[in-house]
Amino acid sequence: MMVALKRAVKAIFFGGFLALAGCSTYPGWLNMSGPSREQVLEDHDSGRIEGIALIDVDDALARKLSAAKKPGRFSDIFDDAPAKHDRVGPGDMIDIFVWETPPAMIFGASSPTSPAGPLTATSAHLVALPSQMVTPEGTITMPFAGRIPVTGQSTQQIEESIIKRLRGKANQPQVLVRLARNSASTITIVGDVNNSTLMPLTPKGERLLDALATGGGTKQAINRTAIQLSRGNTTAMMPLDAIIRDPRQNIALLPGDVVTALFQSQSFMVLGATGKNDEIPLEAQGISLAQALARSGGLNDARADARGVFVFRFEDAGVVDAGRLPKKPANGVVPVVYQIDFRDPAAFFVTQNFPVQDRDVIYVANAPAAEFAKFLRLLVSVALPAVSINNAVQ
Repeated sequence: MMVALKRAVKAIFFGGFLALAGCSTYPGWLNMSGPSREQVLEDHDSGRIEGIALIDVDDALARKLSAAKKPGRFSDIFDDAPAKHDRVGPGDMIDIFVWETPPAMIFGASSPTSPAGPLTATSAHLVALPSQMVTPEGTITMPFAGRIPVTGQSTQQIEESIIKRLRGKANQPQVLVRLARNSASTITIVGDVNNSTLMPLTPKGERLLDALATGGGTKQAINRTAIQLSRGNTTAMMPLDAIIRDPRQNIALLPGDVVTALFQSQSFMVLGATGKNDEIPLEAQGISLAQALARSGGLNDARADARGVFVFRFEDAGVVDAGRLPKKPANGVVPVVYQIDFRDPAAFFVTQNFPVQDRDVIYVANAPAAEFAKFLRLLVSVALPAVSINNAVQ
């Protein structure tokens, strides 16, 4: 019986080693967190992963992806020249004040005249006309002056136009025009701000961050917020922290602009032989692959195959060389597996330029030595009871 047990133990060990040596990959019944590097390569080469491109990442590819994913800058897309915001437009409310030197001819009863001298508050007769709204046609109406076009004019130009129309009718008229309510030169502030509102623009020349301050600031953290600016037929987006860091991106606003604060609820997943498997939020500014691996605890030194770091992604076909695509994309998006070999020291520079994007899956395969050690532990767990039985029988 003892001889039989010894033979059984030997059979288990030698059978396990032979099974392991006879397979290029490890047995399917062995517990694994995912495919090994060899399995990924074999499945791709055999065509079992149909329609998926497997691409080795080098410095040129990383820089190309970084340039393609980099958001445009507001200073390059929009004109930063401050506009004149003292122009009147339809919907604005304006007040008109008229002073007429005595004897007032059309804007009040005659009053005693003072000795010849400069016009003073006591010697002139003041008339304050009711506030009125600029019509959709861009005009206002004033007694004795008629209908006056005012759209696109400053208050000073309107004053000069009224004086010209009253000349010969009123006695040395003086006119003051005041913008009571600015409705034409406004911008809209919406999104993840504490107070969505319309902000009137003034001759000061308000800028992008002024709009956010008027909206009460953002509800979310700065590094998770992006700002979208819509002007005419052009819309662009930038991370808020990038705008704060670069004053050139804090561009001047124009009437009709729409400023939208957007919470970036994007994330990526890290799986396999890393310090922590997790779904990690993606900052609005974006992060590199090197940063993503660092935030997941880096590669597990006891398990990770440094050659088998993969990024699974649905990629825009426009940034992938056509020669690397297994077939023509149907909707402009192709599934791509990027492979990085961290045994190459250059990979630590390359991954600093490789951008991580929303819904990426970063997977680190187990090293062959780790799977071998796992297999040995399994054999030992089976053999030890047999050895114990053998010792008890003896």
